[in-house]
Amino acid sequence: MTLKVGLLVGREWSFPPAFIDEVNRRNEGVEAEYVKLGGTRMDEPVPYAVIIDRISHEIPYYRIYLKYAVLQGVTVVNNPFMWTADDKFFEAALCEKLGIASPKTVVLPNKDYVPGIVHNESLRNLIYPLDWQGIIDYVGLPCVLKDALGGGWKDVFICHSLDEVIFHYDHFGLRTPILQEFIKWDQYVRCIAIGQDAVLPIKYDPGERKYHVEHQHLTPELGRRIVEDSLTLVRALGYDMNSLEWAVRDGIPYAIDFMNPAPDMDIYSLTPHYFEWVVKHMADMAIRLAKHPRPQLPNLRWDAFITASRTWQEGGTGSKSSESSESSTRSNGATSTSQASETQSS
Repeated sequence: MTLKVGLLVGREWSFPPAFIDEVNRRNEGVEAEYVKLGGTRMDEPVPYAVIIDRISHEIPYYRIYLKYAVLQGVTVVNNPFMWTADDKFFEAALCEKLGIASPKTVVLPNKDYVPGIVHNESLRNLIYPLDWQGIIDYVGLPCVLKDALGGGWKDVFICHSLDEVIFHYDHFGLRTPILQEFIKWDQYVRCIAIGQDAVLPIKYDPGERKYHVEHQHLTPELGRRIVEDSLTLVRALGYDMNSLEWAVRDGIPYAIDFMNPAPDMDIYSLTPHYFEWVVKHMADMAIRLAKHPRPQLPNLRWDAFITASRTWQEGGTGSKSSESSESSTRSNGATSTSQASETQSS
């Protein structure tokens, strides 16, 4: 019987056909296609072993369908329950728990609220006014103001004074902002992580928002640490597809942003050189998960999720396969760490 992999996408044009062609040309008993939806019944069978989700963060109906698919035993990349619950402040706090360097971070109350919220009645638990000076003393100046649920470098502001912070905060509307320490970096790296076992660290310029093909941009020691810390984070979060940004200061990589569960995989962004790596590893992962399903229902237990995070960090076996082994290799000049484990649950 042919196993099906479904792809859920938006406007992106280069990755979807390349991924589908890569899976289908291998003739491994796994077939990839675009998911087609038109209203979902509560007893409707899901025809896919795996669904790759690239767009549900923008389409609520897709997200609801994907949670239903998990309930039916489908492996969804990425797990919609985790993605729904995730935010950048939680991830910063998770870094602290896992012993990974991260900027000091504060989550702030919204500036505005939906109709029906009466400020002097509905918000009695909030301290007002905020202790802005205390907040600035904690994160320092300059600092970065951004959306706790945002992505794609939208509404990210580098602020050099308290007045500047308050100005941008006052225009944040219904979004929930976080304020972070600004890491003045010597090097900047964006990693593509796939399948919780492969990491591609790429030289990245956040000013130009551009990848650079430069194979030897990291020392072996720094490259190894970035790969290991990236794997620790994606395994803790359970993400099989993510990008992670690292600002390197004085030889220490700081996790700047790693809530990117639908990372940019466009050929012009990645460059053809890295695009080929991404397509190959995404196909590898999809075929592996289709043939060796990894149930996601245990992830509905958030206490189990936190326990799993701690297990990974402490080096325990947890749900890690006893046959797991790690090896670091050079793939097209970039560090890649492979792990043989086929299963991981929370």
